[in-house]
Amino acid sequence: MPLIKVSGLTKVFKTYHRKEGVWGGIQNLFVRKSREIRAVDNITFSINEGEMVGYIGANGAGKSTTIKMLTGILVPSHGTIEANGFIPYRDRHRYTQGIGVVFGQRTQLWWDIAVVESFQLLKRIYQIPERKFQEQLETFNSVLDLKPLLGVPVRKLSLGQRMRCDLAAAFLHNPKIVFLDEPTIGLDLVAKENIRQFLKRINHELKVTVLLTTHDLSDIEELCQRVMIIDGGRLLFDGTLESLRKRFECKSQVLFELREPTKFKFDSLGFPSSVDFREIDPLHFQAVFNKEKVSSAELIKTIVNSLSVRDIALDDTTIEEIVREIYTRGGIE
Repeated sequence: MPLIKVSGLTKVFKTYHRKEGVWGGIQNLFVRKSREIRAVDNITFSINEGEMVGYIGANGAGKSTTIKMLTGILVPSHGTIEANGFIPYRDRHRYTQGIGVVFGQRTQLWWDIAVVESFQLLKRIYQIPERKFQEQLETFNSVLDLKPLLGVPVRKLSLGQRMRCDLAAAFLHNPKIVFLDEPTIGLDLVAKENIRQFLKRINHELKVTVLLTTHDLSDIEELCQRVMIIDGGRLLFDGTLESLRKRFECKSQVLFELREPTKFKFDSLGFPSSVDFREIDPLHFQAVFNKEKVSSAELIKTIVNSLSVRDIALDDTTIEEIVREIYTRGGIE
């Protein structure tokens, strides 16, 4: 049964055109031209309990506006939202007791006090029993290595350290839904991997429902089986990563390195014309093909038996390349 249900969700903002200069400023006092911007335009989706869903789009696509409506910060212009049995903007006090939120560039921790003191304040706000509080801290410490940071003021933490503490704070009261807005922005590879492992473990063990927005599409590939793509306020795609790849007939590519330069006619191998052989230089060539139509194992076997191959590298189309193509096309169709 869906934990989050969204139907016809729309958010319209009104902006005013301001004229420049002194005379323009006087005119603005009496006559103002306005226009409406549909930041989110009639989107519908549902998310089941325990799902981890990627929500992606370019800057200005409508991601953050959607998150703000789902958390109750903004009131929709049209449409309905029901999350964890509540209407977020109507039942904010009760609703926020069961959700967690992490914004990558903002912290919910108090800037000048130690991390553990922020956790203690959150414990009182959410009325977490002492035993449960200690259990949660122990769990987070084992994955995020928080112990050395607990006595440090938040303002002295690095970005990666603060993000680990912010994640712990968001999950401290054992919420049913967590909204993550760019949780790995600006982090190095090690910090990103620590956070990904934490999210995988929490989602698996506690069945927390997670909606993740990010520009780092490797986060989506690592964490989410389902992805929603938004652009211009409209929901372009909602489905599994695998179905997205199939829809775009995603191609695989194999890079071959030869032991010595050779002239060879690839047409003689008997592969269909859909296999595209591209020579990079005399020692390297690439085979690009649809893995739904051509077996990569058979292709590699045939090449290795026909040529003197030193090395092979197999690579699939990434989600980043797919999304770039969607934006280039201006839509899925």
